[in-house]
Amino acid sequence: MNAVASLVPPAAPPPVTDGDDLQAQARAWIEHQASLPRPGSGDTLLRWQALAHIAARDLCLAKVLEAHYDAQAILEELGAAMPDHDRLGAVWAAEGPAATLRFDRASGTLSGDKPWCSGAGWVDHALVTVRDDGRSRLFLVPVRRASVRFLPQTWQATGMGRVPSGTACFDQVPAVEIGAADAYLQRPGFWHGGAGIAACWFGGASALAEPLLHSARADEPGTAAGLLGEIDLALSPCASLLRELAALIDAQPDQPHQREIVRARSAVERAASLTLDRVGRALGPGPMCMDPGHARRWADLTVFIRQSHADRDWQHLGNLMHREGRTWTL
Repeated sequence: MNAVASLVPPAAPPPVTDGDDLQAQARAWIEHQASLPRPGSGDTLLRWQALAHIAARDLCLAKVLEAHYDAQAILEELGAAMPDHDRLGAVWAAEGPAATLRFDRASGTLSGDKPWCSGAGWVDHALVTVRDDGRSRLFLVPVRRASVRFLPQTWQATGMGRVPSGTACFDQVPAVEIGAADAYLQRPGFWHGGAGIAACWFGGASALAEPLLHSARADEPGTAAGLLGEIDLALSPCASLLRELAALIDAQPDQPHQREIVRARSAVERAASLTLDRVGRALGPGPMCMDPGHARRWADLTVFIRQSHADRDWQHLGNLMHREGRTWTL
């Protein structure tokens, strides 16, 4: 058995369509695989290969499990005790005008609203960020309690629709602060974890392209073969970038590697967008309309890659390149 195979259940069930079953599948997965190697621990590539494998099976499952394993890595990096391994966790770090969450020092509780909480109503605990005097504070919160309620589902997209994602409303919920103010954002792992998302995108895009890879159309001269070649020209360099980045993080785990991570995320996002387009051009509407697994993956990937910052990431990369002034060499 290879290293990646050892990180996935030997008889994992097929992707599911019902939300309750998806939660059960996530819990069964972490019962089999309590944790993944932490980024920078020497097995970063193995972690990303496992995430890509899960995403290739089911992007919604990958969304839930990536957040769970990310929460574990954050707690370990900040020197905090982890909850029981069989408890499902999440990271709720979205900010903006709708985030009214505040920490009351006197009572040690959180009150207010937190938007964009993936896994709302499912997870046992969450790492939750709170803006306080312009600084980011991180709290570990048990969210399966009466003083945390979730607004009715407002998610309208078909993509990633099997993962509940809504606003969590806190009413004097006990919380434990993790690390010092801004430690969550300043740790190198903040960026390392962002690359793990790109591994999920890569896995989803690779699986989306498989029907074309195995199509008889691609064995003949013509449009389909050329479009498959374009997909290979996009995905293969991404695989190389992610492998190189994993080795760099393992060699220098105390560095954020911000430029390299923004580059890899952006490259994978662009490759996933190209894959969505080229597979559709090559195979036509048939798989999108008649194959439920393909249609679900198509919709999920379309939404999932929007977790990137798109053009802003490209601008950020350009700013970093300009400031460092390093040219391109072999």
